[in-house]
Amino acid sequence: MLFSHYLFIESSLLLGMIRFILRQNWLVAFRVPLALLDFPYTVNACGLRAGIPCSVGHPFKFNQSITLISSSWYNCSESVCTMRSSTHIKSRCPEYPASKTKRFPVSDSQVDWSQSFSGYEPVNYTHPSVAKKPTWADPEIGSFTPQFNTLDGAVDRRSFEGCYKVEDGKPLNPHGRTGLMGRGLLGRWGPNHAADPIVTRWKVDAKGEKILHHVSKKPILQFVSIKRKDCGEWAIPGGMVDPGEQVSLTLQREFSEEALNSLGVPPLEKSKIHERITQLFKSPGFEVFKGYVDDPRNTDNAWMETVAVNFHDENGNSVSELPLQAGDDAGQVQWVDVDSSFPLYASHSHLLELVAKERKSHW
Repeated sequence: MLFSHYLFIESSLLLGMIRFILRQNWLVAFRVPLALLDFPYTVNACGLRAGIPCSVGHPFKFNQSITLISSSWYNCSESVCTMRSSTHIKSRCPEYPASKTKRFPVSDSQVDWSQSFSGYEPVNYTHPSVAKKPTWADPEIGSFTPQFNTLDGAVDRRSFEGCYKVEDGKPLNPHGRTGLMGRGLLGRWGPNHAADPIVTRWKVDAKGEKILHHVSKKPILQFVSIKRKDCGEWAIPGGMVDPGEQVSLTLQREFSEEALNSLGVPPLEKSKIHERITQLFKSPGFEVFKGYVDDPRNTDNAWMETVAVNFHDENGNSVSELPLQAGDDAGQVQWVDVDSSFPLYASHSHLLELVAKERKSHW
C-alpha cells in the first residue's frame, strides 16, 4: 500500500514536470520512459500521445492521440496553419487499410530518412484497385517517367512541404519511413492532393439562440460529418482534386456529392442544391490547413496532402436548411457537435480544433 502511494506521487510529479516542459514550448524532442510506470505514452514537444493507434472498428471508440498542449502541433502564419509532428502516427498502422499486408516496424527514432536503418526491408504493396490501372491512377514506375516536384501535364506533383527527394526513380515521403513501399490505395506516386470542405453552423435551440456547452460555456459549433464506407470512421467530407481542377471547385463538388448526394437526385432538386451550395462556397472561407496529412494510406512513395477550408453558415439559412443525404463514398451523413471527444478519421480532429479556435467555440 505504501509503495503504491509513493508510486502515485512519483507519477503525479512526473506528469507535472512534463506539463511544465511543454508549457515552455521547448521544441527539442523530449521523451520520457513512461513505460516504467506502465503508462503507454511517449512524450515530445508536440505533447503526450499514446503509442501508434490504427483507427479500425467502431467509429465511436475513443482511440485518438492525446494532446496536452495543442499549440505546439501547429506553426501558424496568418490564416494558414501547418501541422508539425516529429513522427508518423497513423501512417505507421501495423496493418495497411483494406488489406492483410503488414507494415515493416518503424520506431519513432527510425522514421527520418537521415537516420541509418540498415535492416529496413518494407513490403512493396499496391492495392489491386490501383494495380488495375484505372484512369485516376499512375502506371508503374518504369513504364512511364513522371516529372516530380513540378506540374506534370495536368497532374500536380508539387508538394506543399517543398521539394521532396527522388531515389531510384521513386519519390520519398517527406515525413519519413512508413514501413511500406509502393502506392497502397493511392493513385499517384508522390503527393496525392485532396480538398476537405469543413461546413459548420451554430447549434441552436427552438428559439434560434446559440446553445452553450455546460462546461466551457462557449457556443457549440456543428459540422457536416460523413461515415466512410471504406473503414467505418467518421470524417470531414472530401476527395481528390482532379487533374487540372481548381481546388475551390473540388471543395464544392465533393461536399455536394458526399453530403447531399447531388449525383442521385432529380434535376430540379439538384438545381436547388447547386444554388444553395454556390451561395455558401462563394463566401470567404477560412483556410484551416494546407499540407501533408498523417493518413493510414500513406506509404514511403505516396502520401496524402490536403487543403481544408471552413465554410460557415452563420445564420443557419443556407446549407443548414438542406436535407443531408449520403452519397458517393459516404455511408451516413449528419450534423455533429464539434467536440474533442469525438474520434475522427486521419488528422481531421486537429482540423476541427483549429476551426473551433477560429470561431471561438467549444472544443
